[in-house]
Amino acid sequence: MSNSNAKTPWEDMKRFTSARIGLSRSGGSLSTKEMLQLRFDHAGARDAVWNACDWKEIEEKLSSWLPVISLHSAANSRQDYLLRPDLGRKLEETSLQTLRKFPNLQKEYDLSISIVDGLSPLAVEKNVVPFLEYLRPQLTELFPKIAPLAFVTNGRVAIGDQISESLSANMTVVLIGERPGLTTADSLGVYITYQSKSGTTDERRNCISNVRLGGLSYERAGAKLIYLLKEALSQKISGVLLKDRMVEGIAGEEQNKLR
Repeated sequence: MSNSNAKTPWEDMKRFTSARIGLSRSGGSLSTKEMLQLRFDHAGARDAVWNACDWKEIEEKLSSWLPVISLHSAANSRQDYLLRPDLGRKLEETSLQTLRKFPNLQKEYDLSISIVDGLSPLAVEKNVVPFLEYLRPQLTELFPKIAPLAFVTNGRVAIGDQISESLSANMTVVLIGERPGLTTADSLGVYITYQSKSGTTDERRNCISNVRLGGLSYERAGAKLIYLLKEALSQKISGVLLKDRMVEGIAGEEQNKLR
C-alpha cells in the first residue's frame, strides 16, 4: 500500500508557484482534496466576476489626492457587460455628458487615470488604493497636471481612450480588474497609451499584468510603470513601438547608458 502522505518531488516546486502542479490523484482521477479545492477556486473566480465594486470606499481613500468622477459604460447590467464586450468599451451618454461638464476641468492634462472594474472588481478593491498611494509621489512629480480620477463601472480597457480624449490628456493609464483564473481572482492589470483617442487599437498599448500581493509586487509594477511612462513621453510612442529595455534594479540614469 502506498503512503499518500509521502513527500513527492513536486513539493519543493510548489513553494515557488501558485499554478496547479503535482496534483494528487486517486486512481485515474484527482483526489477528493484536489477536486474540492478546484471547485472552491472556481466559485471564487465566478464571484469575482459578478460582484459589484465598492467604489465608495475607494473614493474615500483617493479623493484627498484628486477629484473623482463616477462613470458607467454603455453596458447597463453585468450580464450585458459579459455578453456584449463592445458596450463596455464606451461610456453611456449620461456619463459622457457628466464627464464633459465636470466642474473646474482644465483644457488639457498631462495624465488621465481611469480605474475600471473590468472582469474582477475584487482586484480593484484590493489593489488600486495601495498601488496608487505607492505611485502618487512619482506620478505627481512626472505629471504636473493630472486629470480627475475616473471610476468606471462595467468597463473594459478601451473605455480609457474615450475618457482621455474627452479630457484632452497626453497620457492614459487604465487600472483594471483582470479575468480571474483558478489560482487567483484578484489580479490588477495596468495599461498605458500615449495620446489615446476613441478607436485606438491594442497594439498602441503597453500592459503590466498580475499586480497583486501574491503576484507582481506594487514596487516592481510601479517601477515598470514609471519607466514605461518616461520612455513613452520621451519617444512620443507607446505599444509595440515602445521597446521595454528596463533592467531591474538599475536606476533610470543608468538605464540610458545600457541602450
